[in-house]
Amino acid sequence: MTAEAVHAAAPRPAEAASASTPTNGERPLRIAMLTYKGNPFCGGQGVYVRHLSRELARLGHTVEVIGAQPYPVLDEGVTLTELPSLDLYRQPDPFRTPGRGEYRDWVDAVEVGTMWTGGFPEPLTFSLRARRHLAARRGQFDVVHDNQTLGYGLLGGPGALGAPLVTTIHHPITVDRRLDLAAAPDWKRRLSVRRWYGFTRMQKRVARRLPSVLTVSGSSRQEIIDDLAVPSGRIHVVHIGADTDLFSPDASVPEVPGRIVTTSSADVPLKGLIHLVEALAKVRTENPDAHLVVVGKRADDGPVAAAIERLGLAGAIEFVKGISDRELVDLVRGAQVACVPSLYEGFSLPAAEAMATGTPLLATTGGAIPEVAGTDGETCLAVPPGDAGALAAGLLRLLGDEPLRRRLGAAGRERVLARFTWRQAALGTAERYREAIALQGGRTAARTLRS
Repeated sequence: MTAEAVHAAAPRPAEAASASTPTNGERPLRIAMLTYKGNPFCGGQGVYVRHLSRELARLGHTVEVIGAQPYPVLDEGVTLTELPSLDLYRQPDPFRTPGRGEYRDWVDAVEVGTMWTGGFPEPLTFSLRARRHLAARRGQFDVVHDNQTLGYGLLGGPGALGAPLVTTIHHPITVDRRLDLAAAPDWKRRLSVRRWYGFTRMQKRVARRLPSVLTVSGSSRQEIIDDLAVPSGRIHVVHIGADTDLFSPDASVPEVPGRIVTTSSADVPLKGLIHLVEALAKVRTENPDAHLVVVGKRADDGPVAAAIERLGLAGAIEFVKGISDRELVDLVRGAQVACVPSLYEGFSLPAAEAMATGTPLLATTGGAIPEVAGTDGETCLAVPPGDAGALAAGLLRLLGDEPLRRRLGAAGRERVLARFTWRQAALGTAERYREAIALQGGRTAARTLRS
């Protein structure tokens, strides 16, 4: 953990005081939380693990996160158990071939072989390692919570894992696969995309056999039913949210004229960054101060890099990564507009976090974003996904109307406080844990009676 992360993870006084025994007088649970890729700077799954585990611990539960590289950044009160992979995608040598001495067992061979043939092995290989690890610790946990691994190693029920299983599916990765295929420029790229996403076949098979699935929005729930064929009765929506103590307004942070901020990986089609880049070019013809700060990795080539060069925007777009939580919050606070241009989101943490700071939000209506952002003109400005012209019109409207920015910013924060906090997420998740434990207890009793 970096020094910045340690500082960010230190509990604030109000947080430390809130840690206590579980509510409702129920006994605390022993929770194993699995995450095959847990660093919060690598995407929403890492953010989910960090904040949910912290809030569950503050409710009095014992939480142990079991994860692989890049390892999670966790807060005080949560234990990390490292379950290392071969870390084949690490920087600065992604897609590396391990040395002979790095191989430990047949799971490592599967991991390398899948990578060599263009596939993504980590969901499968992490699930196999997790199954072995949990079997060796049978009886130490009351519930196992899988964060969208959906690997074959997690099948077999409590007999295999030592405790009932609850699984979070943020959204089906089949959605990403469809969008990447649609954006592929030729048959070679389409072939590569199909091979990379080969693990989604496994995830479909595993998802259909899961007893208890959590998801983060009604939109994701429907996608799970449609794409993964999970029976609707097994899927429960537990909204996630923002750290509203950290992501909060601060009048001492100066507003930067023309600043637009977004969170995106440069060439992930689902994130819609290319449409925002095209919109920025239109906006700058009327507002030369307009500029974009992208929280995420810059792509050296690809559609976004090509668009930036073609439109002459190299001096108007900045990419930042590896910043601390505090730096991120101040970056968003200083923006005149936060934008979520995604074609699809299963929830959209960046939308909730921006709204929590009181920064006015321009967002598309892709996927679950409207569930988070609310009504157009009341808590945000909403535009169709994939429409650069609509994004440009929304940006110009917000950049030129300070009263509108203030009204939407205040209403957005109130919406997040009322609906989307991590404490609410932890309470709802713990309730589902207890239901899964009770269901398994009922099945065990029934088997005993039959015998």
